[in-house]
This record gives sequence, C-alpha cells and structure tokens, in this order.
Amino acid sequence: MILNSSSQPGFFPKRIISLVPSQTELLHYFNLEEETIAITKFCVHPTEWYKSKTKIGGTKTINIEKVKELNPDLIIANKEENTKEQVEQLANYYPIWLTDVNNLQDALQMIEDIGNLVQKAKEAKELIKQVKINFVQIPGLNHTIRTAYLIWKNPFMAAGCNTFINDMLTCCGFKNVFATTSRYPQVNIEAIKKANCQLLLLSSEPYPFKQKHIEELSEQLPTTKIMLVDGEMFSWYGSRLLKAPAYFTTIINAVNK
Repeated sequence: MILNSSSQPGFFPKRIISLVPSQTELLHYFNLEEETIAITKFCVHPTEWYKSKTKIGGTKTINIEKVKELNPDLIIANKEENTKEQVEQLANYYPIWLTDVNNLQDALQMIEDIGNLVQKAKEAKELIKQVKINFVQIPGLNHTIRTAYLIWKNPFMAAGCNTFINDMLTCCGFKNVFATTSRYPQVNIEAIKKANCQLLLLSSEPYPFKQKHIEELSEQLPTTKIMLVDGEMFSWYGSRLLKAPAYFTTIINAVNK
C-alpha cells in the first residue's frame, strides 16, 4: 500500500531506506546496493550491509531526525514490524511503501509490488516463480500433528491466527493449536497441555530460545516433542522464501523420525 506520491508514473527511487529486515534482504537480492542508503539495526542480513549501511534505529524505534538528515525518496515499511505513529509521521515528509504480509500469497504480492516499484520487475517475477517451485516440493503432511510455535518467554507467547508464521506452519502440514486465537496469544504450560500439543517449536527470534529451554520445558511437557527452529525461516517473507522450503523439509523429516 502506498502512502503518498511514490506511485506517480516514472518514479524511480534512488535513495531507499528499509525499516524491515526481510525486505532489506529482498533489496539486496535485487542488487540495490547504491540505492539502499539506510536500514535498521535489526537488518542483520546480508552481513556486508549490516556492517556498512547507516542505521536509523530499531524497527519500532526509528530515529526520525536521522531519517530527515538522509532525505530518502522512498521508505519501505511494514504494518506489523513498524509502529503506526512513526510511519504516519514519516509519511508527512517522504514517500512510503507500507506492506502487510500475513501469508505466502501476501509475500509473493509484496515481492511483485516492490519489484515494480524499484524497476526490478523481471527479477521479482523470476523470484516468485522459483519460490512457488520450491514450496510445492515440501513433503506433504496431513495436518494432524498438533503444533505450537513459541516466539517469546516470560510470558510465553505463541504464533496465532492471521500470522505469516501460522501460514508457514500450514505449508509444513502442521496443525497450529493456537490458530483460532489472537495473532500472538499469551499462553502457559497448562494451555499447551490442554491443547494436546504434540510438537512444540521454539523460535530463535524474537526471543532467542536455546537448548536449556528445551530441557526446562521437557520436564513440564514430557509427552511433547520440543525442537528449536530458525525463526528467520518461519517469519522472513522476502527472498528468504527461496531457502525456507528446504529448511522446512529438514524439520518435517526430524519430526517424522
């Protein structure tokens, strides 16, 4: 969704700021090295950009004055990743492309839209084609493995309905036990037990779950299989989608052992 004048015919951004890690990675995939002038401190991929690009704060703590100093001609933001107040404030001064990605189809549309916006339509089309090919190669499951995906601790929070993570779980053939709740419900051990959760996935981000958390939770959930998973693979919706299906296949194979 465009918030102002960058949709005008002939618009070709030369000074782009990305406020979204997965979309920063997409801009790199499109070879927009010179055009991308700044990113957030959470835009850790690619490594060379993280080391060299100007940082303008976190995804929810944008340094507005620093953005003004850089004078971008396009800012790429996301409805979930960034705060409404800061996006609206920036939209008073600069063209903003605001994305809203809740499933794979949204992600593919976002790739097409940004590709068109930055004059990389051909590259976007090829990327979308390959992502679709890769996703159909994920081994099929019958959605009977009752699964929960935790993103936070103290309190525990899970991926719920209308989230990109939930759609990725569906693509893997897992049945999200919290899919009919809110987007990111707070849950506890009793709720996980009550949901008859057979598989508990602990994400590497935003909370960095570790092996010690598996050990702690295994004592309370002795009949539940618990695994650490790469949160980027389940929640990054740019060019990372090329790699996600192969990763999902390793998870599915591990579950089936």
